[in-house]
Amino acid sequence: MTAQPDQNPAQADRIIISVDAMGGDNGPAAVVAGIAKSADKNPEIGFILHGPEAELRELVAKRTILNDRVLYRNTTDVVTMKDKPRDVMRNGKGTSMWSALESMSNGEAAGVVSCGNTGALMALSVIRLRKLPGVNRPAIAILFPSRNPQGFTLMLDAGADIRADERDLLQYALMGASYARNGLELSHPRVGLLNVGTEEHKGRSELKDAHGLIAGFAEQANFEFVGFVEGSDIPGKVADVIVTDGFTGNVAIKTGEGTARLIASLLREAFKYSFLSRLASVLAITSMGRLKKRIDPRRVNGGVFLGLNGTVIKSHGSADATGVSAAVKLAFQLAKTGFSEKLAARVASTVELAQDAPEPPDDTAEQQEEEKGQA
Repeated sequence: MTAQPDQNPAQADRIIISVDAMGGDNGPAAVVAGIAKSADKNPEIGFILHGPEAELRELVAKRTILNDRVLYRNTTDVVTMKDKPRDVMRNGKGTSMWSALESMSNGEAAGVVSCGNTGALMALSVIRLRKLPGVNRPAIAILFPSRNPQGFTLMLDAGADIRADERDLLQYALMGASYARNGLELSHPRVGLLNVGTEEHKGRSELKDAHGLIAGFAEQANFEFVGFVEGSDIPGKVADVIVTDGFTGNVAIKTGEGTARLIASLLREAFKYSFLSRLASVLAITSMGRLKKRIDPRRVNGGVFLGLNGTVIKSHGSADATGVSAAVKLAFQLAKTGFSEKLAARVASTVELAQDAPEPPDDTAEQQEEEKGQA
């Protein structure tokens, strides 16, 4: 659909975020509750909501903080979690997801947030916004709680594409370093390549080739390459940016989310064990609150699609109001800093370097023998 801008002077001085209100596990009520939390904290933000207008207006009417903060784009179709990306690409023009991306494409919004189907969102984003020149595979970058001074490790790809060869991994490193500089204000980020060990002789052939490529561009692209890192380094403080393929990255983040929920559950059980443990929980309530906030995956909800002409944030499908609010906050922050334009400039300058990189040596047979020896 081609959206026509509403006449709403109240939105003129605000940064507008386009929000796909449908497709998430918790429905539009959670999305509206999330944008209300964002609106309450930030007077500079406005929204375009996409979905069944009558239903959305009824939900928004219950949130007075959203008065004069929301525009509507009526859509009747929804991309479900079961829909295949190729089917959505063919038949998705009437969906709330397509409409949300359309608002950014035509300049109405500075960022897009959706809780919907990841594969479909990436496919439609590529169609509506197009990839940055020179980018082969866009990536999803997520923030993982860690012991780094900034409190997070940036990891990509987190599930945009399960495949990645050595040149894709190089592009991820370049885009991740740019995000770290502009999104996390790290002037000289440390970049690591995820592997089964830190030794240079370990890992698949494309990882060994990527190691050499990334190391060769670290100085020119203004980041420090720390070499191979292991899974235990993701929540550590060895690297600010960790690069991997989408299959491994997606498994890693979901393992982390599950571990955080397990720790929270075990702590609750431990503090209920006896009268003394319940008393201890009361005495430790402040510290426990800080710990809960620190490991709560909802507060770092939102994966950024890197490599596109625009800012698209993929919220977790099961996000509640807190999670949606975190994703909206991220979209707002990136839009306010002009991150999309800065990333485009960085990619334009570094892609030329990457394209000029020499082809890796053809030593496949030798590497296969080494891998057999490691098995």
